[in-house]
Amino acid sequence: MYWERPGKQNTHATLAAAVGRAREIGATHIVVASGSGYTALAAADMVSAYPDMVLVVVTHHTGFTAPGVQEMPSDVRLELASRGAQVLTTTHLFGNVERAVTSRFGGLYPGGVIANTLRMFGKGVKVCVEIATMALDAGLIPYGREVVAVAGTGSGADSAIVIIPAHAKDFFDGQILEVICKPRRAAEDADRIFRPIKD
Repeated sequence: MYWERPGKQNTHATLAAAVGRAREIGATHIVVASGSGYTALAAADMVSAYPDMVLVVVTHHTGFTAPGVQEMPSDVRLELASRGAQVLTTTHLFGNVERAVTSRFGGLYPGGVIANTLRMFGKGVKVCVEIATMALDAGLIPYGREVVAVAGTGSGADSAIVIIPAHAKDFFDGQILEVICKPRRAAEDADRIFRPIKD
């Protein structure tokens, strides 16, 4: 499925497609990116109909928006936990200490190159790969099994994939098996960036 525009307005359709595909292929784990908790709570609503399905929520790391600040409120975390979701807050796979080196001294770092390559499929697809790997490294999803990952562009959800992630140390052994849905264009301003060629 392809959404005409990226963004939050696709959240419920993306989650429905993700949960539906997980049921079809027998995947028991859904990994969802969520900053404020909006997407996580919507996912928890959908997953609640399937007691055998495990929801893993990956938040922004603390300090993402400002030093020492965690975006997801504690009451949302408690609500998610009460509904059986596991919430992971940790260093982002592609934005680790290497980013600090680049920020301070310039140059490229491997995680940044990988992240920007994946962004060619859209920001949400990049985050899907990232959070699945983070969840695997945290021991929250099973090794070697197909999982469904859901993320978005900015806020909400607009991308979902089926992936068998590898641990970060073996990142390139992971496999993206299916793209369930994504925006056709990676950014709202794609038409401004890519001007049509006139013959």
